Amino acid sequence: MLIRKIYPCTLAIVYAFTLMLPLTGFADDQANTDTSTNSSTTSKAVPLEDVQRFSNAIGEIKKYYVKPVDDKELFDNAIRGMLNGLDPHSSYLDEEEFKDLQTSTSGEFGGLGLEVTMEDGVVKVVTPLVDTPAFKAGIKSGDYIIKLGKESVQGLSLKDAVNLMRGKAGSTIQLTVLRKGVNKALTFDLIREVIQIKSVQSKMLAPGYGYIRLTQFQALTGKDMLQAIDRLKQQSGGNLKGLVLDLRNNPGGLLDSAIQVSDAFLGKDKSGKPETIVSTKGRLPGSDFTALSKGVDVLHNAPMVVLINNGSASAAEIVAGALKDNKRAVILGTTSFGKGSVQTVLPLDEKTGIKLTTALYYTPSGTSIQATGIVPDIVVNELEIPKTASKPSDLTGFSEANLSGHLLNQTNGENSKTKSTKAQIDELMHNDYQLYAALTVLEGMALANR
Repeated sequence: MLIRKIYPCTLAIVYAFTLMLPLTGFADDQANTDTSTNSSTTSKAVPLEDVQRFSNAIGEIKKYYVKPVDDKELFDNAIRGMLNGLDPHSSYLDEEEFKDLQTSTSGEFGGLGLEVTMEDGVVKVVTPLVDTPAFKAGIKSGDYIIKLGKESVQGLSLKDAVNLMRGKAGSTIQLTVLRKGVNKALTFDLIREVIQIKSVQSKMLAPGYGYIRLTQFQALTGKDMLQAIDRLKQQSGGNLKGLVLDLRNNPGGLLDSAIQVSDAFLGKDKSGKPETIVSTKGRLPGSDFTALSKGVDVLHNAPMVVLINNGSASAAEIVAGALKDNKRAVILGTTSFGKGSVQTVLPLDEKTGIKLTTALYYTPSGTSIQATGIVPDIVVNELEIPKTASKPSDLTGFSEANLSGHLLNQTNGENSKTKSTKAQIDELMHNDYQLYAALTVLEGMALANR
């Protein structure tokens, strides 16, 4: 989701946010605002009778609750309850959570590697982060965590549930999970780790065809991605024939990084104007803004395929939406998560604050993806292709050789490089069918552009 941070000095920092384990961090996309002089956001006076009712409740708790409760705990719980009652993404940020907010942008944090939210009183998995304990154990997007160890999640706040999942690296915890389509609860024994996330991974899929995977949008993701593309270009002899951008299981991160990544592949529209990346609309001063491309495409319009799934959320959806609406890339996979709300972090003092939903973000076509997600151009579900299907024709039962009058292969044999490439692609079909499909589509697009 999109977040805007307002500092006491009226400096507004806009950033994309995903509820990480722990929370994601800050961006530095700056815009000046002055909330004190804007009447549209000035709070109306709270009715005296409501203030009195609130005060009476505190008084009764302090007098009659089964054990003594200090004022700080009562007020923290009151603020937390107000925010939690609004929507799943508004919340109170205590001192520890503020630190967590900063920690995740460094790319290193402790935990299980889950991006989670609260739904109907249980913890819902938005996505397991790639190469983390949760991912390796087989926890999937959309799973519902109902027990943490021996403690039921029902009745816990999201913060309390997250705190239970945290712990010393090397310690274990058992998660009990409900999964759609599975009749019984699943249990996973996970070992906590200090998780280091490399936000950019790259490789060559085939001669001339590159692959970039973005696992999260951190402060340096845009810069690191451009460096990875340069390396891929060098490996392919100067330019790429096409690129697969993999945003699967990417829970989001910094808006600034999402804009940089989108901008790298966009240019100008038919009228010569910069293409739109994303826009936001809300009540807060400065909430209405539009990000535009700088008009330079690092791939020189080489074809692109973007991979998404239900674990693609927030900033990942901004990138997918920008490239889809500007007709810059083909989106392939399954519908994304649909986290399109805008949050603002408002400090209450030097150590605490609130995260408040204030707006929605929109793709270049003016579409809100909140609770609907990005729908791919080509739907390809995750499939496991058996090793017995050694060729694509084994799946379809049809190939060039079945055509009447087909040309015979006059060569005596393939060179070792060609055999190696085909073997890699065949292996890709078995290990990651969605990526195999993306490469197939990409090669077809490249041929059509010749």
